[in-house]
Amino acid sequence: MKQTLLVELLTEELPPKALAKLGEAFAAAMFNGLSARAFLEADAAATSYATPRRLAVSITGVRAASPDKQVREKVLPVSVALDKEGQPAAPLVKKLAALAAQAGVAQITLSELERASDGKADSFYYTYTSAGQSLAIGLQATLEESLTKLPIPKVMSYQRPDGSTVQFVRPVHGLIALHGTAIVPISILGLAAGNQTLGHRFLSRQPQLTIASPEQYADTLEAQGKVIASVATRKEKIRSGLLAKAGADQILMPESLLDEVTALVEWPAIYECNFDSVFLSVPQECLILTMQTNQKYFALTDSAGKLRSRFLIVSNIATDEPRHIIEGNQRVVRPRLSDAKFFFEQDQKKKLADRLGGLASVVYHNKLGSQAERNARIVALAASIATSVGGDVALAQRAALLSKADLLTDMVGEFPELQGIMGTYYARHDREHDEVALAISEHYQPRFAGDALPATQTGTIVALADKLETLVGIWGIGLAPTGDKDPFALRRHALGILRMLLEKRLPLSLSHLLAQTAQLFAGNANFTDPSADALTFLYDRLRGLLRERGYAQDAIEAVVAQQPDRLDDIVERLDAVKAFAALPEAASLAAANKRITNILKKNEGVRGEVQAALLTEAAEQRLFGAMTETRIEVDRAFAGGDFSGTLKALASLRDDVDAFFNDVMVMAEDEALRTNRLALLHTLHGMMNRVADISKLAA
Repeated sequence: MKQTLLVELLTEELPPKALAKLGEAFAAAMFNGLSARAFLEADAAATSYATPRRLAVSITGVRAASPDKQVREKVLPVSVALDKEGQPAAPLVKKLAALAAQAGVAQITLSELERASDGKADSFYYTYTSAGQSLAIGLQATLEESLTKLPIPKVMSYQRPDGSTVQFVRPVHGLIALHGTAIVPISILGLAAGNQTLGHRFLSRQPQLTIASPEQYADTLEAQGKVIASVATRKEKIRSGLLAKAGADQILMPESLLDEVTALVEWPAIYECNFDSVFLSVPQECLILTMQTNQKYFALTDSAGKLRSRFLIVSNIATDEPRHIIEGNQRVVRPRLSDAKFFFEQDQKKKLADRLGGLASVVYHNKLGSQAERNARIVALAASIATSVGGDVALAQRAALLSKADLLTDMVGEFPELQGIMGTYYARHDREHDEVALAISEHYQPRFAGDALPATQTGTIVALADKLETLVGIWGIGLAPTGDKDPFALRRHALGILRMLLEKRLPLSLSHLLAQTAQLFAGNANFTDPSADALTFLYDRLRGLLRERGYAQDAIEAVVAQQPDRLDDIVERLDAVKAFAALPEAASLAAANKRITNILKKNEGVRGEVQAALLTEAAEQRLFGAMTETRIEVDRAFAGGDFSGTLKALASLRDDVDAFFNDVMVMAEDEALRTNRLALLHTLHGMMNRVADISKLAA
C-alpha cells in the first residue's frame, strides 16, 4: 500500500543563512535514500519544508514495504568449493550455512547451486528471493544516513534529558514520522517518532499541534500554528508585503537579505519605521549597509534613488498594536546610524593623501609585502597603461595612488564592503579631480559577474592595473586557482580584465600586459613569473565568456585557438567567422585547411618562397595564380579591418584548392618539387588563417 510520508525534525532556531540549503538537502537526501531502497513509486515526489524551528519533507507514493527481489550471489570458485572427490569442501559447507541464514532457509544443498563461468574460472552461484523490508526499517536507515549528509555549518553537541550526548546543527526536540495516518516507529537523536509538533512560539492557538496526515501538515501549521512551512511561500509573502508597504517608493530588496529574513520568521508581518532625517547627511551607502547587515531592515528610496528616512522591517509577530515593535526597532537602529555618522565625520578630518604612509604598516600578503608596495606597483602599471591608451597619465597615477587609502578609514574598517565607495566620497571632500575620485570606487569594478564596468577612462586604467597586479602577483607566489578553490578570486579578476579589454575595445597586448606586470615583482625571491600559465588561463576564461554571449563553440575555437594578443577586434572576427561558415564553400575550405595544417605539422621547418618555375602541374599553377590574384583583395580587406571581406575573398579559391588536392602529389619524390609545394601550402595556410583558424570549422 502506498501513502504519503511526512518526516519532521522540530529544532531550536536554525542558522538562518544555512536554512534554505539545509531544507533542500534534507528533502533530497530522504527522497534519494528511500528511492535507493525501493520504497518509492515511479511518480513519487518530494516537497521540502523549512522554518527557523523545523526541517521537514513530505513524499508522495511511499510503499509500506519494499518489494521482494531476486538475488544471485556468487558462492565460491569450483576449485575451492569441492575436494578431490568432488564433494563439498569445508569452505563451501561454511559458506552455505551462512548463506542459508541470510536467505532465510534451513539449508542449501550442492544441487541447488548453479555452476557458471565468470570469464576466468567456473564458480558456484545461488539464487534466492530476498524479502522486502518494512518501511520502519528502511526509513530508520534513510533518516540516519540523511542526517550525515546535511551541509551543516557547525555541528553542535548537546545532552538529552536522559544524559546521553547527541550531535546536530541545533538541539532537536521533536520527531514526526507519518505514513498516511500511521506513525512509523523510528527514532533519532534520542527521540521516538510521533505525530505532534509545535506551532509559532507566541501566536500558536494550541500548545501542541497534532498532524492527522501528511497532506494536512502545511495547512494545520498555518491555520492552527501560525507557521508558514514552505520557504518559497513565506518568501513570496514577505516580498509582496514589502512591495505593498513601500507604496510609491523603491525598496532595496537584495535576494540574499530576503532569503535571510525568510529564514528568521515563521509568520512574517511587515511594519514601517523611521529614523531621524539628520542621518541623511551621511553617504546613503553607509546607512543602507548598516541597516541591511546589522538589522536586516529594508531601506527605501525615492524614484530618483535618494534614500528616504523610513524603512521596513519583517517581524515574526503579527499584531494590531505594533507600536512597541516599531519603537523598539527605531531605538535599536539609531546607535548604528549614529556610529556611521561619527565615522564619516571623523574620517573627513584627515585627507586620503595623508593616510598613504599608513599603508606601509598594512600587510597585503606575507610573500608580496605591504599595501604600500602593492600600491606602488599599481601606480607604475596604471601610468604605463594610460600611456598606451592615450589616457591622462597624471590622473591615472593620482587615482592609483589614492585607490587603497580608504582602507585606513574608520568607515571601511567597520564596513569593508564600502572600500572604494567611501574613497570616492572622501576624495571629493578633499577636492581631488572628479575622475580621480570616481576611479577610486570604479577600480573595483566589475565586482561580480554581470557588474558594470568602470565608466571613466581613468577608472578603467586603474581597474586593469589593480586586477593585473592581483592576478600575476598571487599566481606568481604559487596560489593559482585549483578545482573549486580560488580564495583570491583570480577567476573574477581574469574575467574583469577580459571584459574591459573586450568591451572597451582597448588596443592592448595581453602578453605585454602580463610581462610588464611580472616585471614589477623583479627582485622578489618568492615570485616566479607566471605569464605563460596566466595567459592560458585567460584564454580559457575568454572561451567561457564568449560562450555565455551566445557564440558557437567552433567559431570561438577558430578565433581563440590563434591566441589573439589583442581582444579589441574579437567580436568582428567572430562575426566574420559566422558569416564565412554560412557560405557554401566554407565546409570544403575548412576541411582543406585542416588537411594543410596536418601536412605542415609533419613537415615543420620546411619554408621558403614559391618558385613559379617549379610549378609543373596545371592544378598547382592555377592555384598559385588564383592565390596571387586573391591575395590583393585579402590584404586590402584585412588592412581595413574588414574581416568578413577577408574570409569571403577566400571562397573563390575553393575549386582550385580542391583540384590541387585531387591532381597534385604534395609529397613528391623530387625534393625541390616537394619543398615548393609545401611552400605553396604554407602561403595558402597563412592567407586562410589571418582572421581565424578556419580548420576548426571542419566537421
